[in-house]
Formats: sequence, C-alpha cells, structure tokens
Amino acid sequence: MMTLLAIFFPFLSFLFRGKILTAIICLILQVTLIGWIPAAIWAVISLQNARADKRTERLIKAMK
Repeated sequence: MMTLLAIFFPFLSFLFRGKILTAIICLILQVTLIGWIPAAIWAVISLQNARADKRTERLIKAMK
C-alpha cells in the first residue's frame, strides 16, 4: 500500500513517515510534470531503504 502511495503521491509517503522537510522538497519537485518521475523514484527508494533498516535492526536485536 505504501509503495503505491509512494508512486502516485510521493510527498505523502514522506509525510506519513514523519519527514516533513523532505515531503515539502518532494512536493516542490512533484509539482512539475517532469519532476514527478524522479520524486516517485526517490520516494520508493527511500521507502525500501527504511524497510531494510528496520529489518537490519530486528536482526541485530535477535542476535543479541
């Protein structure tokens, strides 16, 4: 669900994760038609990185 949100409304993806300044920058980029594609790619990659960080933290915690 978040991935679809990141593709169609990239700034909301950042906003829902609490990154307000990043959401504003992404919204400015998304306003232009050409900038929407890079904003969507940026949001999806950021979302995947956040998920990978959570997985890594759980693995480290499980190893301790």
